[in-house]
Amino acid sequence: MVTKSNARTHFSISLRSAAMALSRLRHPLNLSRSLRLLSSTYSSSSRSLPRTSNSGIFSVGGDGNLRPASVSRLTGLSANSLKSRWVDVRYFSSADIPHEVLGMPALSPTMTQGNIAKWRKKEGDKIEVGDILCEIETDKATLEFESLEEGFLAKILVPEGSKDVPVGQPIAITVEDQNDIQNVPASVGGETGIEETKRTGQDVTEEETKPESTSTKINASELPPHILLEMPALSPTMNQGNIVKWRKKEGDKIEVGDILCEIETDKATLEFETLEEGYLAKILVPEGSKDVAVGQAIAITVEDANDIEAVKSSVSSSSTTQQEKATQRETKSEVKAQKSNATRISPAAKLLITEYGLDASTLNSSGPHGTLLKGDVLSAIKSGKLSPRPASKEKAPSSSQSHQQVAASQVSKSDLKQADSYEDFPNSQIRKVIAKRLLESKQNTPHLYLSADVILDPLLSLRKDLKEQYDVKVSVNDIIIKVVAAALRNVPEANAYWNAEKGEVILSDSVDISIAVATEKGLMTPIIKNADHKTISAISSEIKELAAKARAGKLAPHEFQGGTFSISNLGMFPVDKFCAIINPPQACILAVGRGNKVVEPVIGSDGIEKPAIVNKLNLTLSADHRVFDGKVGGAFISALQSNFSDIRRLLL
Repeated sequence: MVTKSNARTHFSISLRSAAMALSRLRHPLNLSRSLRLLSSTYSSSSRSLPRTSNSGIFSVGGDGNLRPASVSRLTGLSANSLKSRWVDVRYFSSADIPHEVLGMPALSPTMTQGNIAKWRKKEGDKIEVGDILCEIETDKATLEFESLEEGFLAKILVPEGSKDVPVGQPIAITVEDQNDIQNVPASVGGETGIEETKRTGQDVTEEETKPESTSTKINASELPPHILLEMPALSPTMNQGNIVKWRKKEGDKIEVGDILCEIETDKATLEFETLEEGYLAKILVPEGSKDVAVGQAIAITVEDANDIEAVKSSVSSSSTTQQEKATQRETKSEVKAQKSNATRISPAAKLLITEYGLDASTLNSSGPHGTLLKGDVLSAIKSGKLSPRPASKEKAPSSSQSHQQVAASQVSKSDLKQADSYEDFPNSQIRKVIAKRLLESKQNTPHLYLSADVILDPLLSLRKDLKEQYDVKVSVNDIIIKVVAAALRNVPEANAYWNAEKGEVILSDSVDISIAVATEKGLMTPIIKNADHKTISAISSEIKELAAKARAGKLAPHEFQGGTFSISNLGMFPVDKFCAIINPPQACILAVGRGNKVVEPVIGSDGIEKPAIVNKLNLTLSADHRVFDGKVGGAFISALQSNFSDIRRLLL
């Protein structure tokens, strides 16, 4: 039992402070001996410590030995509420610059990855204990990551805005001395002190678990003077892109402003211009590459044409080495797969093995506890690598049994054909972003739906008069844009959006209408800016030009970014009405259906109500309920109906 007086002789200190204290002891610490770091993960229900990342807590006894502090001695935590796991730590040699590698912390029990929302400190900044280094978005909330040590932030390894950063991945490097900032390693590899957890019960080597890089690793020390070109961020929301076409070839002379390649972003296909003159020495990411991360190296340029061959040979040799390592890993995995035999066989797999007369010992199992599944047998049948069952001495089956086996075999073969009767449809970068953002909109934006029918006859009459009297051809959609713009001008509260940071409604100064245009790569939304100040003919000519650019993938960023209100028109299809999804950060989108002829009571010139055939159009407004309440929504719908009924006043 430890008394209070004895407890005072033990004190908890950090790893760095422990090393300083131990240097004063009679028996110095042997630094060659590996230390054990306590990585603690605790549930959110228990009282949390000031530090939320993995914590290393040690104590020094009277004998001068360094030992882990007892878990139960942590203030406010019981031994049962804190679950611990041990991990190995690699330390630097005496020749390395003293520094610490900060890993992505586990800020919640269920967190496996996080997003770097914002860096509060910049490279070179002085940091104190408790300073906020960055804001990390977890699976629960956006939390602050505090510094546990004082020093200087030498290098940020994961930039602001990075998504899905795994827990434990290095995100920054700190040093004690400001003079060491310039000498820290540019990247973190196997010698930089990264914590690694030993996995038990798995026959997997460290070399096999390393992920393959999508780009060629480059040793800058072996190259002549050069510039490494990276995938640029061509839009605010872009985090990856596709290399559509290389305009320059390896060895070409390049000038400032030359187009190097065409890059498909999450919005459009844009041109990547060079900012330096020189020669394109090596293309690292070939034409047609998909999902290239922003910041990944895509090409190398040099100033002197004589350096081109040196760059090519150096990059080619490193690429060959990587391919050889990949081949070795594949060979090892194949040999390992051949050695694995199934310990259990599912009923469906047994039936297929019997029907095809296969040897179960030669099949690879993928189920839990070595269970051979139906999919494993089907995969072996499709690959054609089948081993027949050894000949049995049993009695030959009867004719009825053989007929049943033949019938079952035919059914299984037809099932295999049906399984192959599909085609993977690759998504463009634009479609991926649309899918992600619309899902976020539906989940995070409270949608309010308001629907109303309007009389379309005055609009059709105006359109006919413009064509006959002034030879001006405009579409129904062009006039609807003008009608909506005039309604937004009359009801400025509808021309607004929700500011999540401030938690308030922001009114927009201009009326900028986004028009949904279907293209082969996905839905684009070119913008008619200041639509309330433009004539119908000007809107018509501008929308034709923007729609043509959108379908050709030539929209400039300022032509599709922004917008205060969206219109989606499916009137050219047999769609009477529909509800559209809001396009963030906008607060409204108007869904326009097709016009239909209906019989309605109409008051004639003589004041008598008579049945008449009229054209009616359904409009459905999807609005952000944080911006729109019933009063604003009703006022906007009323303004729309008024503009449709007296359409000619839009010409004033």
